[in-house]
Amino acid sequence: MIDHPSPNFSKRPPGFDVDILMFHYTGMTSCEAAIERLCDPESKVSAHYVIDEDGTVYSLVPEDATAWHSGVSCWGGKIGMNQRSIGIELVNPGHEHGYREFPQVQMGAAIDLAKGILERHPIPKRQVLAHSDVAPMRRQDPGELFDWKMLADAGIGLWPKQTEIAPIKGAINDIQVALRTIGYCIPVDGEDTPIYRAMLETFQRHWRPKKVDGKADKETRTMLAAVSVAVQAEMMATQASATAVSD
Repeated sequence: MIDHPSPNFSKRPPGFDVDILMFHYTGMTSCEAAIERLCDPESKVSAHYVIDEDGTVYSLVPEDATAWHSGVSCWGGKIGMNQRSIGIELVNPGHEHGYREFPQVQMGAAIDLAKGILERHPIPKRQVLAHSDVAPMRRQDPGELFDWKMLADAGIGLWPKQTEIAPIKGAINDIQVALRTIGYCIPVDGEDTPIYRAMLETFQRHWRPKKVDGKADKETRTMLAAVSVAVQAEMMATQASATAVSD
C-alpha cells in the first residue's frame, strides 16, 4: 500500500460509527489523473483508498476521518453517507470515457482491502454499497461490470442464496416497498416517475447487471424479492444477537 495523503477530509463527527463500505469508479482516464483530482484542495472530493488497475492500493485519507466521496446521498432513510462510510475508488474510465471490465488483479486487491476494513469496522453485509445505490439520480458507479457476487463469495457484501423465490408483484407500489426495504430512499407512491425508473436501474446494476433498463421484468422482480428477504434475514439476525448480548 502506498501512502498518498489528500488534504480533502474532515473529522468524523462524534456518534457516527462506520457502518457503510462504498465502492466507486474514478471515471477518469488514468490513475494519476484520478489521484491528482482527489488530492486537489480545489476539487473538494476524496476517498479513503484508490485501487489502480494493476492492483496497487493508494491510501489517501485515514479511516478515522471523513473522506468526501459520496456527495448528496441517502440510504436507509438517512442522508449524508460520508460521515458513516469508507470509500474505495477503483480506477476505471467509467461510462463517459470507455467503461471496461475491472481486471481480476484489481478485484483481488479490492477484496483484500475490504476484508481488512471489515475486520476493523462492524459493517453489515447489506451495507456494502455502490455509489449509485446512495445517489441513483446522479451516479452509475461502479456500474454493471463490477462483480458484486465475487465480493459476496469472498464474504464481502450480501448476495441472496435463495433465488428460486416468488417474484414481487408487478404493482409499482409493491416494487417500491421492496426497494425501500433493501435501503433505497424511494417514496412509496405507486407512481411511475423518473426517480422510480432510476432506482430500478440502480438496483439492476447491483443485482441484475446483465440488463439495465429500468423495467420491472419478472427476473428483476424475483431478484428484488430475494434481496429483500436476505436483507430482512440479516437485520433479524443482528437484532437477535444484540438481544442475546443485552440479556
